[in-house]
Amino acid sequence: MHNFRKLRIYQKAIDFAVEIYKLTKSFPKDEIFGLTSQVRRAVTSIPLNIAEGSGNKSNKEFKRYLEISLRSDYEVMTCLEIALRLNYCKKEDFKKLIVESDEIAAMLVGFSKQL
Repeated sequence: MHNFRKLRIYQKAIDFAVEIYKLTKSFPKDEIFGLTSQVRRAVTSIPLNIAEGSGNKSNKEFKRYLEISLRSDYEVMTCLEIALRLNYCKKEDFKKLIVESDEIAAMLVGFSKQL
């Protein structure tokens, strides 16, 4: 078992979720049950699955949760691309968040390989 609160990837995922929540506050109100909800659920899934997976006794099971986190991260990237194309976010914000998302993906893959 791992102490998820001490994992750098967990902390980064929490920070990323906060940034996505701040960004989506400016999305159109008619997206509250659409893209806003989807990207928020996807981004919270990243740290939630890291935390849940860390409670497993086997590293194999923990890796499975890290893979779910990775897929959620890819989902966030896709939502950001859609938001950009709909002009819901600025290109600068998009680029910054995609870089962070890519970093999280790399960290998830790297951490999974270490287990």
